[in-house]
Amino acid sequence: MKKLIKVNPADNVIVALTDLVQGDRVEFEGNTVILATDVKAKHKIAEHDLNIGDSIFMYGVLVGKATQFIQKGEVLTTLNVRHQSEKVTHKTATLPWTAPNISKWEEKTFMGYHREDGQVGTANVWLFFPLVFCENKNIEKLKEVFENELLPKKQDDYQMLLRSLMGNEEAETPKPTDGRPELNNIEVKFITHAGGCGGIRQDSEVLAKLLAGYVNNPNVAGATVLSLGCQNLQIDIFKKVLKDMNPDFNKEILIYEQQQMGTVDHMLRTIIKDSYSAILKANAIERKPAPLSKLVVGLECGGSDGFSGISANPALGVVSDIMVALGGKTILAEFPELCGVEQELMNRCVDEEKANKFLSLMKAFEKSVVDAGSGFDMNPSPGNIKDGLITDAMKSAGASKKGGAAPISDVLDYAEYVSKPGLNLLNTPGNDAECTTGLVGSGATVVLFTTGLGTPMGNPIAPVVKISSNTHLAQKMSDIIDVDAGDVISGTKTISEVGEDIIDYIIEVASGRTTTKADLLQQDDFIPWKRGVSL
Repeated sequence: MKKLIKVNPADNVIVALTDLVQGDRVEFEGNTVILATDVKAKHKIAEHDLNIGDSIFMYGVLVGKATQFIQKGEVLTTLNVRHQSEKVTHKTATLPWTAPNISKWEEKTFMGYHREDGQVGTANVWLFFPLVFCENKNIEKLKEVFENELLPKKQDDYQMLLRSLMGNEEAETPKPTDGRPELNNIEVKFITHAGGCGGIRQDSEVLAKLLAGYVNNPNVAGATVLSLGCQNLQIDIFKKVLKDMNPDFNKEILIYEQQQMGTVDHMLRTIIKDSYSAILKANAIERKPAPLSKLVVGLECGGSDGFSGISANPALGVVSDIMVALGGKTILAEFPELCGVEQELMNRCVDEEKANKFLSLMKAFEKSVVDAGSGFDMNPSPGNIKDGLITDAMKSAGASKKGGAAPISDVLDYAEYVSKPGLNLLNTPGNDAECTTGLVGSGATVVLFTTGLGTPMGNPIAPVVKISSNTHLAQKMSDIIDVDAGDVISGTKTISEVGEDIIDYIIEVASGRTTTKADLLQQDDFIPWKRGVSL
């Protein structure tokens, strides 16, 4: 296994692939590198002496500036490097792209749920949700009722452990299932949130778009919606947004307003009867073959490390390029983690209008962060920094690799629904839960989520596939990792080979033949991005 790697010929830093100690002599590209300091795997060292103010390049782009003299072979840290990125003002070129060979994939299909508007889902979910947080308690009660009766489960291992500690090891008698219809083709999911009222009207309007996106997502067969009645997010607003999003929408939506219906008891009894009938009808929908072009793939990273941009993220770039070449849709999110690569992304936009929209959204987002007393340079988390991502530009340059090299067909603000085939940019925070929530609300039917440190993040209606950047993580946290991209680091597989492995895995998940680790853990995370203040 190699000990050092340079990601791009234009870089002036080298990445350690394994732990090295001061004084180690490593042969690298015909030269001898003598380590001036200890360096942990995933961290970067200076390829040659760097003076104060010298620019630092990685992935071929500017990622920082030296704040101290850095000796050749010395490790880069937050003490001797600070964030710096290129400033951009407009689209300067149109980058050429050669589509990958897709002959291997053109005839392949997945078994999906076909909707009347032409979309195809990877899941079939009946979704319960509130328009306002005041209805969260009623949603939780419905969850208790439906999960206990429709989805009986054996006693949890942790519950059995506690029972044994309490001296009561006798297992509870399983509930009888005779006479129950088998719900083989439907999942029942529940989401709650803290929005819909009490804040600026714009936040409620965006929440309406997000919830409409979940209902419009082909992974959803229909929904039960609860309203209080007096909140900012009125039923009419939700209906209008849904109609504007998809004029051909015709799924069954059951909406109930508590202030019109009276008692909680009356409302819940009505909801249970109506929803159960609708769920039985949705259960009759079966999977059928669909081309891979019908997939909508969300691209995300979280808990990233110094290997993410070298192994897992470029592998997702391979996936994205193949999907785009097949005529499918991919969505790259997390705008704070595209800081420093704006020029390349603008030049990849199909026209100036898209490029200008991207830059405008980036600047507005960054201004809001600065106005709050922070900045994009504060994006790397303590875990990122500990594992080699010491500036936001460095993190972003690696994160952007998830988008491959295809042209950018569209740029979407948060909660805008994807409509154009190709690679789409979606304005979301880097926050894992808010990003995943936004990707699915914009139409992603499966999310690819790379991680170097490990995170259990999931979603209520779309499978979230976890790809580890390193094999150590895949082995240590095997209960949350689906695919290991660490073979790229060890040199046993190429980036393209791992990318193709991921596509094979997507097909299995999208067809219902494989369950993601996040779904096995019932990791149903739903956190909308709240941009405004509370009133």
